[in-house]
Amino acid sequence: VKAIRKGEQPNLDQPLGGGPEVNLRVPALIPEDYLPDVHARLILYKRIASATDEEGLKDLQVEMIDRFGLLPDPVKHLFVAAALKLAATAMGIKKLELGERGGRVLFKPQPNVDPMRVIKLIQSQPKVYSLDGQDKFKVRMELPGAAERIGAAQSLLTALGGRMAEA
Repeated sequence: VKAIRKGEQPNLDQPLGGGPEVNLRVPALIPEDYLPDVHARLILYKRIASATDEEGLKDLQVEMIDRFGLLPDPVKHLFVAAALKLAATAMGIKKLELGERGGRVLFKPQPNVDPMRVIKLIQSQPKVYSLDGQDKFKVRMELPGAAERIGAAQSLLTALGGRMAEA
């Protein structure tokens, strides 16, 4: 709509909502048994997605604990994914995907990542990291559970030059 109002051709390939996609293949949601009210859940999803920094995410976590009790794992994963998304946005990452056997990072055309960091990472562990084209960074490692994937994602973004707070 913004592009059309400016008289420009809209980019239909750009996903709605803008930011990078983070997929660790773990449940990242607010369970119904934790917060039964659908409306309240939707509001919290929106607030989490709209957080602009890690401090805002931490404040939301404290608020949820105060209102609804200790966070179950899927909610913790949701906050981790939101924090990873903030870091990935700053680094110019389009997609971060990790599963049981590794995953990949897709960079935007002009990422905010020092190419030498990428090269050094690949040289230090060539069996784990590789480039697949100019915008895909592959990761090959066993990541059986949520904790391993979260740790690997945080370490990877830190190694690539991002600032990643501990979850």
